[in-house]
Amino acid sequence: MTKAIEAGIPKLRIEEAAARKQARIDSGQDIIVGVNQYRLEKEDPLHILDVDNQMVRKQQVEGLEEIKSKRDTEKVNQSLEKLILCAKTGQGNLLEIAVEAARNRATLGEISDALESIFGRFKAQIKSFSGVYSAAIKNDETFEKAKQLANVFAKQEGRRPRIMIAKMGQDGHDRGAKVVATGYADVGFDVDIGPLFQTPAEAAKQAVENDVHILGVSSLAAGHITLVPQVIEELKKHGREDIMVIVGGVIPAQDYQYLFDAGAVAVFGPGTKISEAAIKILDILID
Repeated sequence: MTKAIEAGIPKLRIEEAAARKQARIDSGQDIIVGVNQYRLEKEDPLHILDVDNQMVRKQQVEGLEEIKSKRDTEKVNQSLEKLILCAKTGQGNLLEIAVEAARNRATLGEISDALESIFGRFKAQIKSFSGVYSAAIKNDETFEKAKQLANVFAKQEGRRPRIMIAKMGQDGHDRGAKVVATGYADVGFDVDIGPLFQTPAEAAKQAVENDVHILGVSSLAAGHITLVPQVIEELKKHGREDIMVIVGGVIPAQDYQYLFDAGAVAVFGPGTKISEAAIKILDILID
């Protein structure tokens, strides 16, 4: 089972099941009240707490600087060296030494960096799949229309529409992004999936290197207000303002205009049908 987890097999099976479920919802085979049946003409605005991310970051940095200015640096360094030695030799209790380092006011980042110098950093394998969504959606009209438009674009441009799905910031929820990715692949897109926790600069660089037509930002942890303008700015630095940026995920309706003003071409909130989103994107690309 451990080897299966390392290979990402259980995660892949969960994502395949999610793609099948999404296809059944999109095609109306499964009814979700308020999502694909009996939707309100106008949704009530969500009452959310506005958080100034830049201010929070500034406060965190100031707090870390204060801790570092008041602690015994020699004790901290000794604790971290002890931690590295334990990780290297396996002698001693790693948790006990880490707690001791924390009590000496070593920061979480310093403790993590010390352990990473020995163990390295785990990188999840990005596995994509295709055929699951299209098999479950069956003869859906909008899905067929999206496929036709993808073929029209391919004939015009000489290559398939290419989209990159990006997860930026500290948002580790990628099942929705994988479902969207397989849906677009089955429509006829070439799909690239970025790794978790990318910075806007890394996402923009990958999008430029892969020469995509669209950069799709998936957001489920309220980072879109900060990250979307930053990734658009990074694309401009590469001279690739032509790459369309779209945003999807848990996006409150009151944030849509802000994202449009920042340069996003389209925003897809909860309940969006994948094939309808694809049609909208392809219409813009073909025009």
